[in-house]
Amino acid sequence: MSETFNALVVNKEEQDFHVNIEKLSFDDLPEGDVTIRVHYSSVNYKDGLASIPDGKIVQSYPFVPGIDLAGTIVTSNDSRYSEGDPVIVTSYELGVSHYGGYSEYARVPGDWVVPLPEGLSFKEAMVFGTAGFTAALSVHQLEQNGTTPEDGDILVTGATGGVGSMAIAMLAKRNYRVVASTGKASEVDYLKKLGAAEVISREEVTPEKLRPLGKQRWAGAVDPVGGKTLAAILSNINYGGTVAVSGLTGGVEVPTTVFPFILRNVHLAGVDSVYCPKELREQIWKRLADGLKPDNLEEMETEVTLQELPETLQEILKGKIRGRTVVKILD
Repeated sequence: MSETFNALVVNKEEQDFHVNIEKLSFDDLPEGDVTIRVHYSSVNYKDGLASIPDGKIVQSYPFVPGIDLAGTIVTSNDSRYSEGDPVIVTSYELGVSHYGGYSEYARVPGDWVVPLPEGLSFKEAMVFGTAGFTAALSVHQLEQNGTTPEDGDILVTGATGGVGSMAIAMLAKRNYRVVASTGKASEVDYLKKLGAAEVISREEVTPEKLRPLGKQRWAGAVDPVGGKTLAAILSNINYGGTVAVSGLTGGVEVPTTVFPFILRNVHLAGVDSVYCPKELREQIWKRLADGLKPDNLEEMETEVTLQELPETLQEILKGKIRGRTVVKILD
């Protein structure tokens, strides 16, 4: 291993804020049981927030963002892992308070590490990343609550985003009829390629005036939006249906009533990908390598280099990225 390596570093000194590719040494890495040679990372909205001075993600500087990584272990003090093991790390404090995946090398606690399942490449694992893992957890929640393809349509909101795109493809793979909701009329063809049977506007899901109970339209929903959108979905879910919610881009306040829950037995299932228990985490990753792996994974994927990353992080904050963007770290 060389003594220095490349990483994307954000730094804030008084009023001066920088996002640069810099040389780091192994002494710069945080403490951890496992050191990983990073092959791929990915781009998430949280990573974009980490790249701006007022993003409220990074608490201390300098810092290396990147909430996802996949690579090969080079040293390990954890008996569960050995040099050469292919692994994945997502969530926990990675890229938030612990140096993340936008670096040629990373060091993390052993408890954060998941073995790369057979059937997944490093690149495919990062096409999934946190977004795909969250989508898979959402599908898992629907299935755990008994939702089947025979029950009716499944709504997916925020459909062109990472979680939404992945959820559409996974649900279609499982033979559900998917209704995709988006504010981008130009992306209808893209969403249908992923497996959406129908594409509707954001406004059709969330009218200006919300009703406590509306028409029963969907057997379930995957919602990474939250806010008023979630309230609108709950009022239109079929009796006994489930809504898996994982995001808050639409706001944290949900102006709903108890009616969907007590009159239609609707289930609201929270999806947490950050501190998901290790046993379930490994189970879901194995499913992503097999039964939940879309046949059209490449339709969602764009690849960038570490050098192209600063511009890409700005693009995701502007809402100009669809699907998933992977970052090639290892040449």
